[in-house]
Amino acid sequence: MKRKYSFIIPVYNRPDEIKELLESFRQQQSSLEYEIIIVEDGSTRTAEHLISNYNQLPITYFYKNNTGPGDSRNYGMQRATGNYFIILDSDCILPPTYFQKLQQFLEDSFFHCFGGPDAARSDFSTLQKAINYTMTSFLTTGGIRGNKNQIQKYEPRSFNMGLSQEAFEATQGFGDIHPGEDPDLVQRLLKKNYTIGYAPEVYVYHKRRISWKQFYTQVKKFGTVRAILNRWHPNTRKLTFWFPTIFLIFSILSVLLLFFNIYILALLLAIYLLVIGIDSSVKNQSIVIGFLSILGVFIQFYGYGLAFFNAYLKIHLLNQDPRKRFPSYFFNKKI
Repeated sequence: MKRKYSFIIPVYNRPDEIKELLESFRQQQSSLEYEIIIVEDGSTRTAEHLISNYNQLPITYFYKNNTGPGDSRNYGMQRATGNYFIILDSDCILPPTYFQKLQQFLEDSFFHCFGGPDAARSDFSTLQKAINYTMTSFLTTGGIRGNKNQIQKYEPRSFNMGLSQEAFEATQGFGDIHPGEDPDLVQRLLKKNYTIGYAPEVYVYHKRRISWKQFYTQVKKFGTVRAILNRWHPNTRKLTFWFPTIFLIFSILSVLLLFFNIYILALLLAIYLLVIGIDSSVKNQSIVIGFLSILGVFIQFYGYGLAFFNAYLKIHLLNQDPRKRFPSYFFNKKI
């Protein structure tokens, strides 16, 4: 069957991001049979006025009530004409070789679902680069999702994710939880024996518009939903999800032990942070970004670790209903 790609892009009050993303479609170095489906998720600042500037691109624009990114992706896939969906976040930018790498990957080894990584472009801010390192480095939590050598353990994320029409119809797409709708979908796909792949060359530039406060809020949400997902999908429970909580306890303990002249834990912590700083400085060619990456690790592990432990206690030990205990993490599906 000839493959036609439908790029599904939900957007909420971020017209400037859509402009950058659409510009990157213009810059692609190879051709592809595709369409772009933009789903405005109840925005008060819409991107509709920008669409007319991209008449050369095959764009279809929809506006709907706010029901969350997962349901907006489903809305777009239900109305798409392609047979393979590429799901992107509005704050992503495609490198010029994206089309070429995408075709090559699926021709070499077809997967009903795959995920590609994200990267920081050279013109991103120091904060964006530091947070990108913190989110993606194997030395932090970047390795938890798996890699090309652990395909069955890999959980694609919806900022850069492929899904076949067949797999979408079999699962009905994303659920109503957010964040966490993407790993939930992946686990439901695996239960139906659909293949999951990792595409290391099919990357996007992820231009996270974020502050330290927003980053902390984001990782807290990630920690909470991971405990929920572990309840829904017991097979996903693994020690690695406890690493941020263990790091938090280890850090506090290392400081307390200093009052008793016990330095070994503090020394181990310092060595780990030094490795983080050096690795980030080398990869980003900036000592400033290296220092900010160390700060990012503390924020990430503290926010995620505390939230995960809190949610695990309430959901797993106290057996509380996630939807009743954390209602703000679930959307009402009323379009």
